[in-house]
Amino acid sequence: MQKLIIEGEKRLYGEALVQGAKNSALPLLAACLLCEGETLLHNCPKLSDVYAACRILGCLGCECRAQGNDITVRADAPCGCCVPDDLMREMRSSIVFLGAVLGRTGECSLSFPGGCELGPRPIDMHLAALRRMGAEITERHGVLRCTCPTGLKGTGIILPFPSVGATENIILAAALAEGTTVIKNAAREPEIADLCCFLRACGARIIGEGSDTVVIEGVGSLQGCEYTVMPDRIVAATLMSAAAITGGEVSLIGARSSDLDAVIPVFEEMGCRIYTCPDRLFITRKLPLSSVRTVRTMPYPGFPTDAQALVTAVLAKAKGTSIIVENIFENRFRHVDELVRMGARIKAEGKVAVIDGVPKLYGAKVRASDLRGGAALAVAALAAEGVTEIGNVGFIDRGYEALERQLSSLGASASRECKI
Repeated sequence: MQKLIIEGEKRLYGEALVQGAKNSALPLLAACLLCEGETLLHNCPKLSDVYAACRILGCLGCECRAQGNDITVRADAPCGCCVPDDLMREMRSSIVFLGAVLGRTGECSLSFPGGCELGPRPIDMHLAALRRMGAEITERHGVLRCTCPTGLKGTGIILPFPSVGATENIILAAALAEGTTVIKNAAREPEIADLCCFLRACGARIIGEGSDTVVIEGVGSLQGCEYTVMPDRIVAATLMSAAAITGGEVSLIGARSSDLDAVIPVFEEMGCRIYTCPDRLFITRKLPLSSVRTVRTMPYPGFPTDAQALVTAVLAKAKGTSIIVENIFENRFRHVDELVRMGARIKAEGKVAVIDGVPKLYGAKVRASDLRGGAALAVAALAAEGVTEIGNVGFIDRGYEALERQLSSLGASASRECKI
């Protein structure tokens, strides 16, 4: 059993390197399955979800080696098409292997994915799209069995919602499919663009990423390459939140301001000053925190749902009343009850949270209920009076590479305690 111990009221100051993006590394690892030869991915974050993805590749017959933040994958001849149930349950993003396995081997068997409990996240769009491409999919006893007797065929697909996972699965399945696939209402997230750039480096023919229309012309084969995973924009938003709530001055090395266009104005409205360069972002907050107008989570390029809990934690100490509307997931205010334990005044009902800022937060024993909610508790703890103990650290480890060490490098009093 592990927990984070954070002693609050310490101003953060210094430089921090933004780790590679979890939400890019996972689909890139799935994409390695499509490539013959060897692929070397740099800047892969050392996370439990990344290690789970490597184990899935191993179960599919690939050679996978990790050294520091580099992962090497050799997928010359995958000999499996089944993803074990226990690995599927470890993370929601495991569903992205469906498109990759089906695209490379022509068949796939896996169970429904697990991950953080954020409310219904159906994979109907994934399955409907793959069926349009020629896949035959049956479900029995919680297991999906997929085959494509005549091979996957390119087609036109209109998504009812710009789902990131569905867009990724279609791209992966279409890369080696016969003909051209056109995705309308595609997700526009930077992680989608990173996946497309990687696949192009391997020989794929893809255009349109970053727009709502992505076109994939299938090719006969892909070859492994050397590629660097993009920086994690949500980790950058986490460190921005930590600087904001403590009145700190932090330089985020590797942060891409273009990925944070919807986040930066919210911090500026709270009273932060932000300066951007091509390869870093600097944030400082000297004025008292101010409330903000309504923040609404939306698909990219709107405000990201993954940053909602982090901003909620900062606004808990801002003067005035703020409102956050969660439009993506139904159950993404689970962190609110734990923030209230720390003295926050937040009322959440349905998809709306009303935050009345308080002068002080107080250390308490709290528990992470999901990945970003756990990070939000760490952010609140940095500004709380006294000591905060955060349990269920495993959720945080799914997306942050030793968060306590990074915070400590900026002057926080943060450590990990292990009990047998």
